[in-house]
Amino acid sequence: MAVKVTLPDGAIREYDHGTTMEQVAESISSKFKKEAVAGKINGKLVDLKQPIEEDASVEIITLDSKEGLEVYRHSTAHLMAQAIKRIYGNKAVKLGIGPVIEDGFYYDIDIKKPLTTDDLEAIEQEMEKIVQEDLPIVRRVMSREEAVKMFEALEEPLKLELIDGLPEDAVITIYTQGEFSDLCRGPHLPSTGRIKAFKLMNVAGAYWRGDSNNKMLQRIYGTSFPKKGQLDEHLKRLEEARKRDHRKLGKELGLFMFSEEAPGMPFYTHKGMIVRTELEQFLRNMQQKRDYDEVRTPFMMKQRLWEESGHWDHYRENMYFTEVDETKFALKPMNCPGHMLIFKNSLHSYRELPIRISEFGQVHRHEFSGALNGMMRVRTFCQDDAHIFVRPDQIEDEIARVIELIDQVYEVFGFEYNVELSTRPEKSMGSDELWNQAETALQNVLARLGIVYRINEGDGAFYGPKIDFHILDALKRSWQCATIQLDFQMPEKFDLSYIGLDNRKYRPVVIHRAVYGSIDRFIGILTEHYSGAFPLWLAPVQAKLLPVSDRYLDYAVQVKATLRDAGIRVEIDGRNEKLGYKIREAQLEKVPYMLILGENEATSGTASVRKRGEGDLGIKRVQEIAEQIGKEIREKR
Repeated sequence: MAVKVTLPDGAIREYDHGTTMEQVAESISSKFKKEAVAGKINGKLVDLKQPIEEDASVEIITLDSKEGLEVYRHSTAHLMAQAIKRIYGNKAVKLGIGPVIEDGFYYDIDIKKPLTTDDLEAIEQEMEKIVQEDLPIVRRVMSREEAVKMFEALEEPLKLELIDGLPEDAVITIYTQGEFSDLCRGPHLPSTGRIKAFKLMNVAGAYWRGDSNNKMLQRIYGTSFPKKGQLDEHLKRLEEARKRDHRKLGKELGLFMFSEEAPGMPFYTHKGMIVRTELEQFLRNMQQKRDYDEVRTPFMMKQRLWEESGHWDHYRENMYFTEVDETKFALKPMNCPGHMLIFKNSLHSYRELPIRISEFGQVHRHEFSGALNGMMRVRTFCQDDAHIFVRPDQIEDEIARVIELIDQVYEVFGFEYNVELSTRPEKSMGSDELWNQAETALQNVLARLGIVYRINEGDGAFYGPKIDFHILDALKRSWQCATIQLDFQMPEKFDLSYIGLDNRKYRPVVIHRAVYGSIDRFIGILTEHYSGAFPLWLAPVQAKLLPVSDRYLDYAVQVKATLRDAGIRVEIDGRNEKLGYKIREAQLEKVPYMLILGENEATSGTASVRKRGEGDLGIKRVQEIAEQIGKEIREKR
């Protein structure tokens, strides 16, 4: 009996009933069989040994795909668990879960011995031995009773808990490699010998199933790649990322700090505030040219407002609440409701629209302490928010203008970006008709502008679909920053209206928009992107004056006045130190310009100029230096 197999290119082939995915790959080419790690039958991921029982659409999954790499890494997690069991004993180690995560995997285990990074090398060595054994990885389907009996015999209470939580009709599968068996839905590599390059990264604590009421387990993180060169490159990027860590650089460069007195809430020093102010002013100028009206709304508003806006139903677990004069208030997690009230405060004609309201608004959102991460995940941050009130016929043109603004801003920083369209989430408000209209409008704009995008199903805001912009930093890491959200719901909630041509009331549509997203997080991203060496226009100190001795301090003061009057941020290093030491210190501070001042310079009204990244530029007149630096600042270089 034959089955018809439809391949991704539309080709239809006939195979014997029971032909495996691996045999299909081999029939295409021996090279394809070698690269294959799993397959798909009618869209469902399966092992290579899975037989094809009926006519089906079939796809071979290879290591160069995202899904293939996930299969590879999940198999490495099982490899690690097997090695741990071998080293510390079956009875001493109780297994939790071992999922794939971004750039790697982890496995949660219950073991009395506190593991450290020193133990990881021994685990890696045992993993290498298992790879050399090239053990077949075999899938078995078990009844619930068989699985329970098996894990009771293995004394694996966490696995028994997982089985107990499975639906009654769940297909329970066990994967075995040598003496090691694990509960897993798969798929997996055909054998342990297919795993080529891996590295165990670190050990951390983790509550079982993420619940602080449960037992604390030990979580071992690792990563793996098909080729050693890929692993080496990944580890090199991680090392570079450690050097660029914004928390480390922020402290060294004196930009910002954190305190136990306000967990997750950044303190800006003078230098950090300069960077933040420059970012705000840059965007403020861009917005003024595009007819945005800047406003300021209160940090705290009555709870009933958040109930009216829908945030109470969809977002309250992320909000902070308090009581004043027996009235319940909430710290704002978003600026939207305040902007709705500003729009509603006045009558508006159709001729006024679009009305663009912007705010550098401080918002507060509750984050678990374990999720806090420097400037990247905080509990209070400044959002460069804007809400644009438009007529329905203006939606697409206005969104196109916002995309143009975002593109121009990111170009200044040298950021490339990817675009994602997020559709209606499971928990949302509003009719299917309005959601479809909103999603279609966003798709139309992206198509009109020729922007390549991917769809992120179900990840829209509760009030509307959105376009998200993911910037790529110097290490090619992706950060979601800018967003455009189309909202038919909030104008309805707040009963917003404008007077149309026929003197009747009509409902506006709101476009929510942010360019930086969180300014605080954007500063963290920029710090790592530039490795602390901010471009001249953003640098807290743009020029450092280095007198070669105390005799030239008076001249340094004169030079500082000239540069300061030209709008340049300048400091004098007047310490009684050797010039070489001062130069090295300025280099560590990543100052763009150093001006060395000695006898010749003082008598001729000049300075010896050194520029970051370029070295010695020779001797120039002070006024010429001021003009050169000023020109670079204006050009945002």
